Amino acid sequence: MRKKLIYWLFEHSQRMYIRFKNKKPWGITSKELLKYPNGTFGNELGAFLNKNGFELLPKVERHDAYHLITGYGTKVEDEIALQYLCFGNGKRSFYLFGVVIVGSLMLPEFASYYLKSYKLGKKCNPFHHLEYQKLFAHSLSDLREIIFNKQQILQIQ
Repeated sequence: MRKKLIYWLFEHSQRMYIRFKNKKPWGITSKELLKYPNGTFGNELGAFLNKNGFELLPKVERHDAYHLITGYGTKVEDEIALQYLCFGNGKRSFYLFGVVIVGSLMLPEFASYYLKSYKLGKKCNPFHHLEYQKLFAHSLSDLREIIFNKQQILQIQ
């Protein structure tokens, strides 16, 4: 029940966040991403979207890029943990703070997962600011090697 409530909050708050977000949409579909060569960030992002039945949400496309780069899933607790990882990595936004606070209060049983994610974000190289739409032709494994050390990569694969 708590997870359903958080999911509902994500869905509804996301619409408002997108409406007021001052970013230009990437303007690409999962089908177009799949045209990139196998192993590239673009192709892998398209495959991730297809596997989960998603399309990129305009103006917040980088969120799905974070999932792919970090290996975090799309369950509610994974979404919250991903925000902790981004917080540890230096990302700051009202939406992130809201997810972290509400998620922590409503799903405290995942506190150790959240703390581990925060610490991972602190230890890895900054990734929250990258212009992912310019990296579609690059190897996903190369991008991960730039962001994470070898031990961290083994944890996310």
